Amino acid sequence: MVKFKTLIRFDWAIKHILRNKANFGILEGFLSELLKEDIRINQLLESESNQEHKKDKFNRVDLLVENSKKELIIIEVQNTSELDYLQRLLYGSSKVITENLTLGKPYSEIKKIISVSIVYFDLGQGKDYVYKGTTSFKGIHKKDVLELSLEQKKLFGEIQVEQIFPEYYLLKVDKFDNKTRDTLDEWLYFLKNEEIKDSFKAKGLKEAKEKLSVLKLPLKQQARYKRYLEDLSYHASLAQTMTIEREMEIEELELKIKQEQKLRDKLEQEKQRLQDKLEQEKQRLQDKLEQEKQRLQDKLEQEKQKIYLIAREMKKNDEPLNKIINYTGLTREEIGKL
Repeated sequence: MVKFKTLIRFDWAIKHILRNKANFGILEGFLSELLKEDIRINQLLESESNQEHKKDKFNRVDLLVENSKKELIIIEVQNTSELDYLQRLLYGSSKVITENLTLGKPYSEIKKIISVSIVYFDLGQGKDYVYKGTTSFKGIHKKDVLELSLEQKKLFGEIQVEQIFPEYYLLKVDKFDNKTRDTLDEWLYFLKNEEIKDSFKAKGLKEAKEKLSVLKLPLKQQARYKRYLEDLSYHASLAQTMTIEREMEIEELELKIKQEQKLRDKLEQEKQRLQDKLEQEKQRLQDKLEQEKQRLQDKLEQEKQKIYLIAREMKKNDEPLNKIINYTGLTREEIGKL
């Protein structure tokens, strides 16, 4: 049985409660703390991405609002991991831009896009739990940052180039350590724990504590919410099971690789042993061959000395030269040196 907390999850609240204009104060408070400015919501905008799809029913909820400065803010909650999530953010902001620019209007009327993603998985690699992404242009040679011209400032106002392009905020809820260092952390604490402490001062949290109580929901909505939490737990369990299975597969693969490496090392050692033995045998035969060669050379030298003695005796006895040559096999020059 799933244990239910007293406050409603933010993703379910976005889908069922915070779309009501009477509850805009909660969203305004959250956005004010995140963006560090006083945010007022003009209206809630519906788009194709806001429609509920079966495959996204428990995984993703999003909301598109327009603030008092006519900026468009996408608020999205993602429960499970997607490897291409960053690319989907890029697609989502681009789609909102194109959907809100009327054909024939100048590009100067493109509305500012702010994308806010609340994710419950480890997105990318990083130590922080809140990230902001902007676009700026830096000189390749001079290393300066591109600024607006006087004419552009007159058209757009006193802003920076990066303020024209979409801004991205990533809140990695699971990375939050539950230590509330500032008012934004108080919101992170609520997003992670569905709990708001009495000491919290962040904008919108007091209203959230009053309006997002599970007990204040009609009984039918309470039942729907509990089914939603059970489905979330089920999908989380599936994701955890898949993660464990992948980890086990990786461990088995690593073990297999280690065993194969051990076998390769053993084969390499045996190969080296045989090579060493071959080199030793080769050297032994080479040494034996050299010894035999030396023995034969010594024997040949001994035989040659015997022939020289015979030739000297025959020469001493005044034997004919031809007879000495025929008998000993020596040349005239060799006999002449005797």
